[in-house]
Amino acid sequence: MTIPIHLEPAPAATAAAPVRDIQHYMRPGLLQLPSLPPLSLYVHLPWCLKKCPYCDFNSHEYREGSGDTGSAHVPEQRYIDALMADLEAALPLIWGRTVHSIFIGGGTPSLFSPAAIDRLIGDIRARLLLAPDCEITLEANPGTFEKDRFRAFRAAGVTRLSVGVQSFNDQHLKALGRVHDRAQALAAVEEAAQAFDTFNLDIMYALPGQTLQELEQDMSTALVLKPPHISIYHLTIEPNTYFAKFPPVIPEDDQAYAMLDRITEMTGQAGMARYEISAYALPGHACFHNTNYWQFGDYLGIGAGAHSKLSFAHRVVRQVRFREPRLYMENALAGHAVAQDEDVKRAELPFEYMLNALRLRDGFALQDFMDRTGLPLSTIAKGLEAAQNKGLIERGATHVRPTERGFDFLSNLQELFLAD
Repeated sequence: MTIPIHLEPAPAATAAAPVRDIQHYMRPGLLQLPSLPPLSLYVHLPWCLKKCPYCDFNSHEYREGSGDTGSAHVPEQRYIDALMADLEAALPLIWGRTVHSIFIGGGTPSLFSPAAIDRLIGDIRARLLLAPDCEITLEANPGTFEKDRFRAFRAAGVTRLSVGVQSFNDQHLKALGRVHDRAQALAAVEEAAQAFDTFNLDIMYALPGQTLQELEQDMSTALVLKPPHISIYHLTIEPNTYFAKFPPVIPEDDQAYAMLDRITEMTGQAGMARYEISAYALPGHACFHNTNYWQFGDYLGIGAGAHSKLSFAHRVVRQVRFREPRLYMENALAGHAVAQDEDVKRAELPFEYMLNALRLRDGFALQDFMDRTGLPLSTIAKGLEAAQNKGLIERGATHVRPTERGFDFLSNLQELFLAD
């Protein structure tokens, strides 16, 4: 799973943002960025077989009549045409920059046929300079799994698969509204392990009615499958979801903390390190794409509702694409896929940086803060002092990292850097 990095959900937009040339972004401003951070590409494929009751991502159940035929009736070719039109319009903003990772997220990208994914990756390669070791991740759900499908994605150029298992317990999968069962999850993970050197399992905890013993069973099953990477997410009740209207009974906070402690203990025994608040990996298998988010790197997002964060010499810019798939395709093909385009305010940059960087177990280098925000250290001095006094960070001459207490109370730590 990849997480769009933004502070508030983007409102629905019906009018495109003004079309701006590169000179608009290169004009003088208040920031001084000495260099540009690594660049990633996020591609959003928004369709699912079924909307999960906890999901607040921009995903849409397929409806008859939404486009031309394709895998599971998704309008593959028209949507990829729109993605390429979107990418070509954005090229001047990233011209000459190397792309270090691509993440194809959703929705359920594995609804798209291997042939469509092959075309998508080929079309991207034709337009962008990719690093020789570019990480290309595809999100996949066991409910769309069929034999040899994952191998076909590998042949199309995908280097890393992220499998949305969530649980291996049929009762909990049903409560989460998942379209797969335990047997399908096991089969999908086994094939992912055969097809990919690096793959990820998404696991959720603090599920409706879940006990600590059931969580341990889920984790034991996952670890027996020897995934190089596991992403762990606490089930949260998000606004504007089915669960927000009809909230299930989930474990109390104390029990959820006990579950997380057990997860960290079990993954540690399996040789996995918790390198990010929600991510555990064997050595050499951390996800570059998500790490680039947390390190306040740049990312161009294309596709329905996709978010971008792009740096220029004197500003950091955020963009949002049209959210509704039909509206996105129409606008992208007409040359204006961007619904919102604005500079990140100077006063908001410290919090935005800390919101990301403090998620990492190793924290951040003070020099990186200055390089990636264009701001002096004086802008975070007050927050750093408060965090250190509360025992939430360890601070050296060149580096800041969250303490165990800081990791446990991450929201409290991040809030210290909100603009006054």
